[in-house]
Amino acid sequence: MKGKFLQALKDLEKEKGLDMEILLQAIEAALISAYRKRFGSSQNVRVEINRETGEIKVYSLKKVVEKVTDPRLEISLEEARKLNANYELGDMVEEEVTPRDFGRIAAQTAKQVVMQRIREAERDLLYEEYVSKENDIVTGTVQRVEGKNVFVDLGKAEGILPPTEQVPGETYRQGDRLKFYVVEVRKTSRDPLIKLSRTHPGLVKRLFELEVPEIQEGIVEIKGVAREPGGRTKIAVHSREEKVDPVGACVGPKGTRVQAVVQELRGEKVDIIKWSEDPAVFVANALSPARVLDVEILDEENKVSRIIVPDNQLSLAIGREGQNARLAAKLTGWKIDIKCESEAEGWERWWNTEVPASKADSGGEG
Repeated sequence: MKGKFLQALKDLEKEKGLDMEILLQAIEAALISAYRKRFGSSQNVRVEINRETGEIKVYSLKKVVEKVTDPRLEISLEEARKLNANYELGDMVEEEVTPRDFGRIAAQTAKQVVMQRIREAERDLLYEEYVSKENDIVTGTVQRVEGKNVFVDLGKAEGILPPTEQVPGETYRQGDRLKFYVVEVRKTSRDPLIKLSRTHPGLVKRLFELEVPEIQEGIVEIKGVAREPGGRTKIAVHSREEKVDPVGACVGPKGTRVQAVVQELRGEKVDIIKWSEDPAVFVANALSPARVLDVEILDEENKVSRIIVPDNQLSLAIGREGQNARLAAKLTGWKIDIKCESEAEGWERWWNTEVPASKADSGGEG
């Protein structure tokens, strides 16, 4: 049985990645507690598991003193020298005190320790596996909905989709298979807490990275993402090779790539914008699908711009409840003031009209 015990620990070391020496040390510590609980908590003992045979022995530790006040912890110099003539005051004397039935206690204790360590090791491995997926996406199946929280089966672990990370109007039913963005992985006393999101801009970014080979190869780069979950997303892309159209690469043949992303986002509209280092060009592109006539940089330091669009494009440029303009501003980092062509021309005419000298001199009174 002793040999089988050591072999079992060796097998666990291979299968579970548990360090056998650490396991043995943990079992020894647990056996000390078990011995004290059974035979006296005040005793000072040491438990040793032979690394070759698996034999378990308990040793009583007593300090060599001139006058014994507590025989459970102390031994006189005279008695100590009966055991070994070399003992001196202050030395520790070890005496084997292994009980007859200690094998049964040891077996139970060892089993408890090993099982606990296996659970801890599995939790650690699970944590390490999912913490490496922070800021990445995972595929999961909706397991259940409790209150406003959605619990997702990720295969080896369970994730939670809190209400703050749920898309407004999106429903989650048991069995739904979706992709989620991993916001945070936190250690707990049980399994790791895996916080998921369906609203994070990173979800859109990673979906395009999965769908577009040019992004995976580093030819096309995602420069920014602005998102209003459930409504619309704008994504700015740039190509490192002149011959590759970054927008076309993300749209894909017959729109297959962008449609795959839209389908995963359950119909959320996606505008793919060509990034430019010229802020005027970038701002104009960001207002897509509206056509822009002119971009005026009013304050470069504070990033303020004025956009001129055709009269019939004003509502398109602004978007429903200002969404298009709002997302363009978020994507580019510029404040955007949108004017229609006729309004801009009227402003320019007013601005350039010369004021009669008589009125100017009289303070404008007629």
